[in-house]
Amino acid sequence: MSVAAVTIPERYNASLLLDRNLEAGRQGKVAILCGGEAVTYGDLFARACGAGAALRDLGVGRGERVLLVMDDNPGLPAAFLGAMRIGAVPVPVNPLYEADDYPYFVEDSGARLAIVDAVCAEKVRAPKLVLVDELEPSEELEPVDTLRDDVAFWLYSSGSTGRPKGVVHLHRDLLVTSETYARHVLGITDRDVTFSTTKLFHAYGLGNNLSFPYWAGATTVLLSGRPSPDAIFAAVERFRPTLFFSVPTLYNAMLAAEQNGDFSSARLCVSAAEPLPAEVWHRWHDTHGLVILDGVGSTEMLHIYCSNTPEDVAPGSSGRPVPGYGVKLVDDDGEVVEGPGSGDLYVRGESMLREYWNQPEKTVDSIRDGWFYSRDRYRRDEQGRYWCEGRADDMFKVSGLWVSPADVEARLIEHPAVLEAAVVGMPVGGFTKGKAYVTVRDPGRSAHELAEELREFCAAKLHRYQVPELIELVDSLPKTATGKIERYKLRPPVRRPGERA
Repeated sequence: MSVAAVTIPERYNASLLLDRNLEAGRQGKVAILCGGEAVTYGDLFARACGAGAALRDLGVGRGERVLLVMDDNPGLPAAFLGAMRIGAVPVPVNPLYEADDYPYFVEDSGARLAIVDAVCAEKVRAPKLVLVDELEPSEELEPVDTLRDDVAFWLYSSGSTGRPKGVVHLHRDLLVTSETYARHVLGITDRDVTFSTTKLFHAYGLGNNLSFPYWAGATTVLLSGRPSPDAIFAAVERFRPTLFFSVPTLYNAMLAAEQNGDFSSARLCVSAAEPLPAEVWHRWHDTHGLVILDGVGSTEMLHIYCSNTPEDVAPGSSGRPVPGYGVKLVDDDGEVVEGPGSGDLYVRGESMLREYWNQPEKTVDSIRDGWFYSRDRYRRDEQGRYWCEGRADDMFKVSGLWVSPADVEARLIEHPAVLEAAVVGMPVGGFTKGKAYVTVRDPGRSAHELAEELREFCAAKLHRYQVPELIELVDSLPKTATGKIERYKLRPPVRRPGERA
């Protein structure tokens, strides 16, 4: 099978990402920097083999799921790769969930056991718990003879509503994203040092800080704890990454911090998870002299499939399709949009999920004739670049015209008083009005006066129907673990016919 100039053997095990570094003579090269610990590729290989051997001795068989609940530390990639090495299926889960959240993941995945760190051990309940620190390294463990299209790992995607969905990925997928985005967009080499503020349990972080650096023989920085601006600045100053990955909310928070941080070691910055406003891009560039490559990806496609590149950057856009992926727009009538225009975004590529675990209806609704329906609404311009207009289910109509929350939010945060903004459609008297929730730099300002000022500020650049009629100042906005604003939590609940308020 050929993917962007790489041939993936029919028989392939994703844990061979480590073996290729030993074969290249990198046993003594540092693979992971984490706090005061430096783990070489030889050490990581031994830890992965030890984790796989321990799981095998505990009776974990081929295809059985292993829940991984731990913060970013060297034990997580060792357990992840070790499980795949014996044909088991690792399922990393957010370590910041509450104790009441984990029974769902244990039951839904059918996990035989969970590997946890000391912090998470007290809140996770599974048929069996294994502390990651108790896994002993092993000299060697032959990988199970798996096919490239065998199930390798799951990631959970929260989506916009309902319980998280188990996204099933194959052994080939990690290699596919490395040979497409990592090769053609990042140009990653063994001289790079990667640092991602997004954790390894998330698809974005898994590529940034595991598959991409291991594929290239690079070094990666793992940050335990919450990625606050101060913690990020300290890690950047200490470990000097050349590739820095984050999300729009954190880029904005770092720019708003009292100190700027020293990013002079970085050759590229990357953003994903939600559209990066052009205003944030320009402020980052003015502050640090660095380009941010914004792109769109998903858990279902495993990483970024449409992106700006170092040679072709348009601030505010999601760039063009990454080599190896196809993208199309479909309008409200179900017709494919040719040339410039707007529509729902569909994508296809060899890293696409096989299915949502145990949710056949959602699988059929999302994978349509070989295309993944992203539920993102995009505009393609005359140059073939893609511009986000919001989620298909976040878009709303005012006076019969579609409003993109992303456009209004991008304008609002250009105002010097605004720190963050989220815009939703709000039913008022039988009509939909735009409502903006904003956090401000100076909470002492008059809410009424600032709201009037923000409406005038929006009206100077936006169409009349895009200006939010309702503006509410809030202390914070609801976000996912990776810092993505959850607009759906700000929308009023949908009421069934006959249901009273």
